[in-house]
Amino acid sequence: MPHRRRGRFDLAMPSARAGAATVLHKRNQTGGKMITTEDRIRALPCWTGAIEIEPLQGGLSNANYLVKDSAGRHVVRFGQDYPFHHVFREREVMTARAAHAAGFAPAVRYTEPGIMVTEFLGARTFVAADVRANIGRVAALMRGFHREMPNHVSGPGFMFWVFHVIRDYARTLDAGGSRMRSELPRYLVLADELERAQALLPIVFGHNDLLPANILDDGSRLWLIDFEYAGFNTAMFDLAGVASNAGMNDAESEQLLSSYLGRVPDDKIRRSHAAMQCASLLREAMWSMVSELHLNAPGADYVAYTGENLARLEAALDSYKMKYGTQKP
Repeated sequence: MPHRRRGRFDLAMPSARAGAATVLHKRNQTGGKMITTEDRIRALPCWTGAIEIEPLQGGLSNANYLVKDSAGRHVVRFGQDYPFHHVFREREVMTARAAHAAGFAPAVRYTEPGIMVTEFLGARTFVAADVRANIGRVAALMRGFHREMPNHVSGPGFMFWVFHVIRDYARTLDAGGSRMRSELPRYLVLADELERAQALLPIVFGHNDLLPANILDDGSRLWLIDFEYAGFNTAMFDLAGVASNAGMNDAESEQLLSSYLGRVPDDKIRRSHAAMQCASLLREAMWSMVSELHLNAPGADYVAYTGENLARLEAALDSYKMKYGTQKP
């Protein structure tokens, strides 16, 4: 299974976790007629003239469509609240609007409960090699996002702390009788260990899901998409997520940290970064375990995705142990 994507499209995909184009439908309460997703899209009041609809394939949770009308092209995203993943669409819409106002994301054209229509950028979606080839640009994008977003977000502040997420996932997995239940004590011990390795950094507004495919390049600048998990955090989680998701080696990770910080990182920052990469992978594996219980996107193999991320976690932990003498539980 490819690393959490998801189709590759030369466009502004609204989510790296965007699910395959499932047919969502509901029963009309008066006539009993089945209303398809296409019907729902055509009924939206935001179109100019006739529309063409194309499903976007390749994801793990949401359903997305490319829609063309006489005014241009747009991305329609269907998604519900996923409390088990700490995903709430009202907050996502607010963050998407704030990210556009701050100059980092495509415009939000229309919303209603469960649906968001965004501008189509026609930009190239990054893959891991693109991130590694553009480390300075990506670091500058992250630094700007972290600095500017607090001036635009509104409403109650949301804190994304990966170690809380891991602990809450463990509770969800235990309550749901997950097949991985026996491993949860080990994961919790590991999370405590990795949390203790964190260097103190200022709180920023983080993206918190910096997969390569959530970075777009229009040829002159970079954009960000997918704000399901965005919230206040330390910069280290985004720095670790970028490095881990792009498969950066030590030299590339050092370049990323130096570019972001504007100085050569000290050993404490390096260790914190390596530990947070392990935490990011643990969270991703547990995200998939929870999804095994609660999601059913067509074509998504959550069991395989769990195994993929656990293998990557073990490799990262071996590297961390070699550098810092940390024992795996």
